[in-house]
Amino acid sequence: MPEQVIQVEHLSKSFGDVRAVKDLNFEVTGRKCHAFLGPNGAGKTTAMKVLYGKAKPDRNPDTRVSVFGYDPEHAELKIKTLSGVVPQEDNLDVELNVYQNLRIFSRFYNMGKMEAETRIDYLLDFMELKDKRKSRVRELSGGMKRRLIIARALLNSPSLLIMDEPTTGLDPQVRQLIWDKLRDLMTEGVTILLSTHYMEEAYQIADILMIMDKGEKIIEGSPHDLLQSEVEPHVLELHDLDHLDAFEAGIAAEAARREDAGHRAIFYAKEAAALEHAASSIPRQAYTMRHSNLEDLFLRVTGRHLNEHQ
Repeated sequence: MPEQVIQVEHLSKSFGDVRAVKDLNFEVTGRKCHAFLGPNGAGKTTAMKVLYGKAKPDRNPDTRVSVFGYDPEHAELKIKTLSGVVPQEDNLDVELNVYQNLRIFSRFYNMGKMEAETRIDYLLDFMELKDKRKSRVRELSGGMKRRLIIARALLNSPSLLIMDEPTTGLDPQVRQLIWDKLRDLMTEGVTILLSTHYMEEAYQIADILMIMDKGEKIIEGSPHDLLQSEVEPHVLELHDLDHLDAFEAGIAAEAARREDAGHRAIFYAKEAAALEHAASSIPRQAYTMRHSNLEDLFLRVTGRHLNEHQ
């Protein structure tokens, strides 16, 4: 049986009158990547903070939170010795250089100088920051800072890496590099829990995906399986609604599902031929044909309208 690294039952967390997390239940299995996907205000960060003791859940006799068998409320330090945390915000010391930021942090783990030097050298090489060893943090790009924060989280060789939106604001090259490093870590036995609002990130690296909205779990499963079971594989986006009547006249109602998205109409179908046949009577520039993706799933289960936190 795979090891259950994290077990959460009936977790709720309120801030005054706002319920940030509502009766959340989930498990994280060892050596895999479990991702929270959701818009701003979905409760992702709050749920993560509870796991490493930075936030306390609402009092409820049914609530159970376990990380490696420990309760974060009573064993915060023990959990931190087994985990690494990549926070959403950059909190490096900008007055120090790259090496100094890591060396100071190594002292929190009581690492001796030789042990720390060896580990820092390895991590700078692993995160492709070796040539920035003596550079001050204020001189680094956003992608370099993010990689340094990940290196810092890996100083204690954690079994669990908790990452809150690790690639937000980064360019595609840096994002791809970080994804590759996370895959490497999983092959080495590290369990990863991350939050993201990037659909592609969740699809690329998550073994298990949990979509959250307004503090609640909406759906959970492997990204591939969820997409197959919840959304038709073929999509036609009609950009020019002047041709809507002509398109709908060419397709049977049972052959496609329609969703309205502002100035577009989006049709989902099990068979591409049904969409292609209906589209043959309208100009090619009026529509786009594509395969369904995780964004289609996300919008189907959370809705297309903005909530008050977005």
